[in-house]
Amino acid sequence: MTAVACRRARTTNMGRWSGPRAIRVRAPDALPGEMRLLIEPQLATLVERHPAEGDWSYEIKFDGYRMLARIERGDVKLVTRNGHDWTERMPRLRAALEDLQVDTAWIDGEAVVLDATGKPDFNALQNAFDRRSTADIVLFVFDLLWLNGSDIREQPLRARRALLHELMQSVDSPLLRYSDDFAEDPASLVASACKMQLEGIIGKRADAPYRSGRSNDWIKLKCNLRQEFVIGGFSRVKGAKSGVRSLLLGVYEPDGTLRYAGHVAPHLTPARSAAFSKRAQALQQAQPAFYNAPEPERDREFYWLKPDIVAEVAFLEWTSNGEVRHPVFHALREDKPARAVTEEKVVAEPRVDGPGQIGSTRERPGPRGTVIVGDIKISNPQRVMDQALGHTKLDIVRYYDAIAEWALPYLHARPLALVRAPDGIAGELFFQKHSERARIPGIEELPVSLYPGHKPLLVANTADALVGLAQMSVVEIHSWNGAAPDLEHPDRVIFDLDPDPALPWSAMLEAASLVKVVLDELGLRSFAKTSGGKGFHIVVPLTRRQGWDEVKLFSQAVAQHMTRVVPQRFSAVLGPKNRVGKIFIDYLRNGRSASTVAAFSVRARPGMAVSMPVSWDELNDVRSGDQWTMAQAVHRQRTLTTDPWEGYWRTRQGITAAMRRAVGMKR
Repeated sequence: MTAVACRRARTTNMGRWSGPRAIRVRAPDALPGEMRLLIEPQLATLVERHPAEGDWSYEIKFDGYRMLARIERGDVKLVTRNGHDWTERMPRLRAALEDLQVDTAWIDGEAVVLDATGKPDFNALQNAFDRRSTADIVLFVFDLLWLNGSDIREQPLRARRALLHELMQSVDSPLLRYSDDFAEDPASLVASACKMQLEGIIGKRADAPYRSGRSNDWIKLKCNLRQEFVIGGFSRVKGAKSGVRSLLLGVYEPDGTLRYAGHVAPHLTPARSAAFSKRAQALQQAQPAFYNAPEPERDREFYWLKPDIVAEVAFLEWTSNGEVRHPVFHALREDKPARAVTEEKVVAEPRVDGPGQIGSTRERPGPRGTVIVGDIKISNPQRVMDQALGHTKLDIVRYYDAIAEWALPYLHARPLALVRAPDGIAGELFFQKHSERARIPGIEELPVSLYPGHKPLLVANTADALVGLAQMSVVEIHSWNGAAPDLEHPDRVIFDLDPDPALPWSAMLEAASLVKVVLDELGLRSFAKTSGGKGFHIVVPLTRRQGWDEVKLFSQAVAQHMTRVVPQRFSAVLGPKNRVGKIFIDYLRNGRSASTVAAFSVRARPGMAVSMPVSWDELNDVRSGDQWTMAQAVHRQRTLTTDPWEGYWRTRQGITAAMRRAVGMKR
C-alpha cells in the first residue's frame, strides 16, 4: 500500500461529546417503498488471516466513529452505529451532505479527523467533540444502502460501490471522501497498514448483499488486538478522595452475565477526567455487576458502577482465565452500546465456500440488550437454542425473516401447528395449535366458524408473523393440507418417506424416485422436499374437489400399492418393527387437522437443518435429508436461477376414478 494510497484513505476517530447524551433515534419499520428511518450497520468479524479464495475487496480500517448519513430531499441526519442522532454536532458535515446531487439516500461511512500526515488521529477526533469544534471532521464513505427511492441493500457490494463512486464524482467538499479499495495482496496491505501505524484493513465480499449485524461477509484484519470493554467499576489508592487508578473492564457472556476481563490505567485529559468522574458518580452501586469480581487489594479500593460506560482498549492477548494482558487505554466510546460489548472472537479464516451468517435489512438494536426486527422486539436474542452448533434465538429470528418471501406462499392461510423450545431444543418441547395466554406477535386467528367446536386456528401470513413465532421460541412450523377459507377440502396430499435409520441414503433416493414414477403413471404431478431430518416429503397439489376422508383414503391406497409393487422396499404400516430394512410411507398426515413440517421450516434437532424444496432433476445430488442449514438455505434461495418447484401453482389436477382403480380402490 503506497503512501499516496494511504493519503487517499486517511482517517481518524471521533470523540465523546461533553454534556447531555445523544438521543437515540427510535423508528417503526417503514412501509413498503418508504425509506427506513433507521438502519443498523453491517459489522465485520475479526479474523486471524485473510481468506485464500473468493471475490474480496479490501479497504483501510478507519479509526473513527461509524456514521451513517440519511438524506431525504435535502434533509440530512447523521446517525451513529448505536442509533444516536449527532447531526447537530457536525454542522459543516451536514452542509456538505446537503449539497449532494441526490433525492434520497442512506450512506455508510466513518467520521474521522486527520493529522498533518493524513493519518487518523483518534484523540484529535475526541478533542473536536469535547471542544465543540467539529469543522475538520471528514466522512469517508464506503457503502450506499438506498438511492433515489430504491432500497439497494440486496444488490452485491460491487454494484453498490459503483453507484456510490458515481455519486461522489460530483462532490467538491474536502469533508466527504470516497474510501478506495485496493487490489494489492491483503497480506501486503496489512503489513503496510501496520508500518504506517494504522489500525488494519477491512475485507468485504464483493458479491454479497448488505446485511445489518455482524457477518462473515465483512472481515477485519488488525495490527493489534483492540476492542471495546464495559467499565464495571474503577479503583483508587486506598484513602484517596478522588482520582482513578484503573478502570475495571468487562465483557458480556452469551448468557447475558458480565465477566471481569482485567483493568487498565486510563489516560484522560483534565476535562475528560472530570466528565468521567461526574458520570461515574451517578452510576455508582453497592455490588459489582461482574459475576467474577476481582478480589479486594490492600492498597486499592474498588468502586462499582452500573455497566453503562464503554472504553476502547488495545492489548497483547487474552489470558487463559479470560483477562487481557498488557492493556493500553485508548478512549471512552459514546457511540457504542455497553450491552453489545462481548469478547471479540478471532476467526481463523472466514468461510468462502458457502454462505456466511444471516443478517436482516429490517433489524435494529433495541433497549436493554434486545433487538427489534420489523416492529417486533426480540427478547433474550443471544439465548443458545442449539448447543451442537451454538445457534441462538436471534439466528432463528434472522432466518425466518430472511426466508419469508419464499416460505410465506406455502403457509398463506394454512392453520399451523407449532413446536416451541423455550429452553432450547435440548429442553422440553411444546406443541401448540392455538393462542395461549401470551399472544404471538403478527399471528392471526381464523374465525371459529371455519373449524366449529375448536379454539381459533393460527395462521402466519406475513414476515412479521414468522419473526413473531421465532420471538416466542417457535422452531418448527407445521401446516395443514388445507387453507382458509375452505378448510373442508384439502389442496394437496403429502407422502412422508420415513426410513429405517440403518438404510443407506441411496435407498432413500431410490424410494423417492419410485414414488414419483408411480405418481407419474397415475397422472399426478409431484414435487419433492427434504424433511430436514431423515427423509423426503413428496407433495402433490390438488384442486379442491375431494374431502378429507376421500383424499386420505386415496393416499393410503397409494402407499399400500407401493408395498405390493415393491414389498422389499416399502411399508405402509406404522411402527419401527414394520419398517426394518424398509421405508415407511406415512400417509397419516393427510387427515383433517393433521399437519406436516412446512417448506423452509427449521427442525428442532441438533444442527437445526431446514426442510428444503428440491427439483426432481437435482434429486440425486441431495446428500441427506438434513443437508441444508439455515444459512445455506437462505444462500441457496438467493442464488437459485430457477424455482425448484416451478409449475407448482399452475398445476390443476384432482383424484379421478381411474386413479382410484389403478391403486386398487373399489370405488
